[in-house]
Amino acid sequence: MLIYWKDSGEALNRHDDVYNMHGWIQKLFKSRASSHCEQEAKSTKNSVSSSASSCSSSSSSSPGKTPSKPLKPEAALSSLLRLRLKYDVFVCHSSVHSDTEEAERLVSFLEASPRSLRCFLLHRDNNPGGAICTELCEAVQNSHTRALLITPNFLQDEWCKYMMYQVLAEAPMSNRIIPLIQNLSHSQYPQELRFYYYIDLSKNTDRGYNLVNKTVINYLIELVKKDSMDSSSNGLSGEDSPQKDKPMSKSDPAEISIPLEVIETKLQ
Repeated sequence: MLIYWKDSGEALNRHDDVYNMHGWIQKLFKSRASSHCEQEAKSTKNSVSSSASSCSSSSSSSPGKTPSKPLKPEAALSSLLRLRLKYDVFVCHSSVHSDTEEAERLVSFLEASPRSLRCFLLHRDNNPGGAICTELCEAVQNSHTRALLITPNFLQDEWCKYMMYQVLAEAPMSNRIIPLIQNLSHSQYPQELRFYYYIDLSKNTDRGYNLVNKTVINYLIELVKKDSMDSSSNGLSGEDSPQKDKPMSKSDPAEISIPLEVIETKLQ
């Protein structure tokens, strides 16, 4: 009996050892399996992030998605689109001496370096022997923008009112028209121009002159940008565009419409 119990005890001890070893082996396999799964997860995560960065770098390096650089004023001033028309600014004013002097000061500022804009003044640039109506209409058609020096004298001048209507007919609701008011109350402002923001030269003449210059430059920049976008949409660019070889229609610049108030906010 003693031997039996002894053998039975040894058998039980051996059974416990085997059971414990079996549990230890299971734990070992579980730990290895867990470590292997973690390594696979890390490897998968790294491969996904590397592929995402690869896609990002490839998309950023794609020539079709490269953000366009802002166009510099020098590029707009030297563009063929600008040179198609003879003048950058048509200045309309009354024949009263004070208004003529103000128009001359504005033109002198715009034409001086480094601005070097091309301006039209009737008493300076008209052709001797030509009809006034013909001279004015041709100058309007050959100008990118039209500055109206609106004063009490302007509103009483029949030719000035005629030119105001002519300018409105050429490019209605566009930023080609730049109303300038001087010595004029808001109630006297022409109703025909109520949809246009004006520049008040009475408050700060230098600031007003600079704003006229920047408005013209901004218009030329937008004109070149639009032409470049049209050329790109047609699969052409630069000198390959057929638009470079044909005259610009009168309605083309009128399609670009930016209120003067927006331009002024951007330039401040």
